[in-house]
Amino acid sequence: MPEAAEKVQKVLNEVATWSLLEVRDFVKAFEDKFDVKAQAAVAVAAGPAAGGDAPAAAVEKTEFIVMLSGISDPNKKIPVIKVVRELTNLGLAEAKKLVEEAPKPVKEGVNKADADAMKKKLEDAGAKVDLK
Repeated sequence: MPEAAEKVQKVLNEVATWSLLEVRDFVKAFEDKFDVKAQAAVAVAAGPAAGGDAPAAAVEKTEFIVMLSGISDPNKKIPVIKVVRELTNLGLAEAKKLVEEAPKPVKEGVNKADADAMKKKLEDAGAKVDLK
């Protein structure tokens, strides 16, 4: 194996041990340092991983939908509406409608850390929440 290929393989082996957040930070730093966008490279790299030896379930999900399933207690409706307004920048009427028509998505295309934070905030207010 040529020396350049060995270096690349060594870096890939290291990156494979990182968490998704560490990889995201690395890609951002790489893009900033070399003034490039890695989107095309990521799409090409993800293709073989999904169709290769690894099962599809091994691919980690990166975007989530924060779903409001309902309210745990009818007395918690107002606090839940307040949190929905805070998370979505919806007006009072729109936030109230979203809460009353649950199950409804509160936010879509959210990364794991933000989705978990939103879920906790909504649950603390009295909502039932699912991440999809």
